[in-house]
Parts: sequence; structure tokens; C-alpha cells
Amino acid sequence: MDRMAEPAVLENQVFENETKCLWVFAYGSLCWKPGFSFSKAVPGCVSGYQRRFWQGNTTHRGTEEQPGRVATLVEDSEGQVYGVAFSVHGETALSYLSQRECEQGGYISKFTDFHPSDGAPFTVLLYVATPLNPLWLGDADTEEIAHQIINCRGPSGHNVEYLIRLANFMRNFFPDKHDPHLYNLEEKVLNLVEMRKLCLKTLMGSGEGCITFIRKSNSRESSPDDERRRDENRVETFEHTARVPGKKLRCLNI
Repeated sequence: MDRMAEPAVLENQVFENETKCLWVFAYGSLCWKPGFSFSKAVPGCVSGYQRRFWQGNTTHRGTEEQPGRVATLVEDSEGQVYGVAFSVHGETALSYLSQRECEQGGYISKFTDFHPSDGAPFTVLLYVATPLNPLWLGDADTEEIAHQIINCRGPSGHNVEYLIRLANFMRNFFPDKHDPHLYNLEEKVLNLVEMRKLCLKTLMGSGEGCITFIRKSNSRESSPDDERRRDENRVETFEHTARVPGKKLRCLNI
């Protein structure tokens, strides 16, 4: 299986004319497996929220009998959540996201301000789950959530994969931003993997459909030759890649 692809670049800068198109904020599996084509990806954060594994999932990382736990955003006036804003075009991507996040995932859509790592804030669309949706699991002790995650698997893979890939992504691209809920949960789950003598590589799956990101070293415009030379020297990449044809939507599972 050929999973290699040209890396996607996380840009540092968004120009004013680019903010007029639709941007979608990713804070969960969309960070490492968006499943739709995008013209630009920018790291940054949204304010007024915290990331929590309070949403149940029965279509991708769990089953009706044993729902998995996936990330959502909960309101917190002092909170900040880091992730990626994707610039998307066309109704196909929106239809795909609506099915993936709303119809199958139990999320609703909202608009909020996104603060890129470099530059002025702009509006993004984000998907959040609320306590009113039927898949809502809500708060629980970290140990309890960890046990739910390690025991759940769905059509798209093990729930452990979802958690670990998200933690790895955040650690790689936001190393100075601590997310206690995410990293404490990761630690608990990895301890359970060790205690139960499970094979983490097996739990993580093949990585099919995952995307590689490279963070752009600076914001100045570069020639293709400059970019090729930089690619040879870049080491800040996210593990596991998949071939996603440019400018073509691929409806991938979470």
C-alpha cells in the first residue's frame, strides 16, 4: 500500500485577501486526517474554549454497544485551544464535513475568531458537540475515560489511535502549549497499554489516509527551488502519510 505523499505545509502567514474565503478550524482528527482538499493550512488557536474528550462516537471509533470518546470543545472564558485552520473551497468539502461532523458525529457548526500564529485574527467555522446531542457522554474521571478509550474500536480504527495521533500532532507543532486534559489522558492510556501488554503499533493501525505536515520556517515568499531545498532539511514532520490527490476531495473516515 502506497501511503507516501507530498507533505502539506503549515503556513505562518495569512494574507488579507485570503481571509475572505471559508476557513474551517480543526482541533481533533481533522488535524491529521482532514479528508478534504484545502488550499492552505495555518496553525493557531481559538479562544473561549477547552478541548475535552466528552463526545461519544459510534460510527468511527466505537460502536452502538460501546461508544468511543472523541474531542469536542466546551466553553471556557479563559481557555484557548490550538489546532489548524484550513482554507476550503466549494460545496463538496462542506457537504463532506456536514456528514462527517454533524450527521454522523453529533456536532453543530459555529463561527468564531481564529488567531493564527502570525498575523491578525479572522473568522473560521468550527464544529462542536453540545450536551443536547444523543452521543454526548460528558465529563468523567480521567481514569474512567482512559478505560473507555482503550476498550473501544470502530470502523475507522481503535480509539487509542485517535487519542495518540492527536497528542502527537499537538506536541509536534505546539510544543510550548500544554493541554493537561489531552496529555494526562494520553499518559493514562499508555500506562494501560503497558499494563495489559498490548501492541501499540497494532492499535495505531496502518496510518492510511493520514497526512504529513511540515511547518514553514518563515513567512517570506519562496521559489519552488527554495521550497525543495528546505524540504530536504526539514525534520518537523508528523508520522504516517497518505496519498491525497491535490484539489480533489477524498472522503476519508475519521
